[in-house]
Amino acid sequence: MTTVQGARARARIEITAAIKDEARRQLAAEGAAKLSLRAVARELGMVSSALYRYFPSRDDLLTALIIDAYDAVGAAAEQAHAAARTAAPGDHLAHWTAVCRAVRTWAVAHPHEYALIYGSPVPGYTAPQDTIVPASRVGLLLVSVARSAYQDKGVAPPPLPATLEPEAARLAGDLAPDLPPPLAVALVLAWAQLFGLISFEVFGQFNNVVEDRDAFFATAAERLGREVGLLPKP
Repeated sequence: MTTVQGARARARIEITAAIKDEARRQLAAEGAAKLSLRAVARELGMVSSALYRYFPSRDDLLTALIIDAYDAVGAAAEQAHAAARTAAPGDHLAHWTAVCRAVRTWAVAHPHEYALIYGSPVPGYTAPQDTIVPASRVGLLLVSVARSAYQDKGVAPPPLPATLEPEAARLAGDLAPDLPPPLAVALVLAWAQLFGLISFEVFGQFNNVVEDRDAFFATAAERLGREVGLLPKP
């Protein structure tokens, strides 16, 4: 790569980052539904035609922001998981709660980005396939915690009603064929409840209800892990 090409590449990276930063500011101020490429260009002192060379449409910009948000929360969860495995080897329940806490901490610190990926759908926008892998990072990490516990005989999956057995078999086949179906169901239930708890906090439903939210969430996260069947380390 020549010096000129390198400078152009760096300039493109910097301009792309500036566009995303301004778009995030607009998300915070106006919400995703009102995100406008023209408004972003105006605030950056760019003509719209120049911005379109970076993001051809509003949906392309939204997709980039969504992928960034999923990757950011996924990275936070993975870093917490790695730290917990180092600090508490073999304590799968501690690993689970560390992941849950990291997701909540990121969400509370980035409420508008959290709303973009876990809030109301943006009218007229359909997420492309590019978002699937980033969106799966936290869920797959929780599955990996349960898988490690299962391999170490540190999990006791809850009983499964007979009426749910076909769905449990399908879920296990899709998500984790190496895990027993009751564990797959428990993981999906816990995943949904985790983000329900976080959404209640981020979107204000806990206002005037839960005061000590740190303690409340810590208890809830551990309870979810136990409901999955994770056993405390002896």
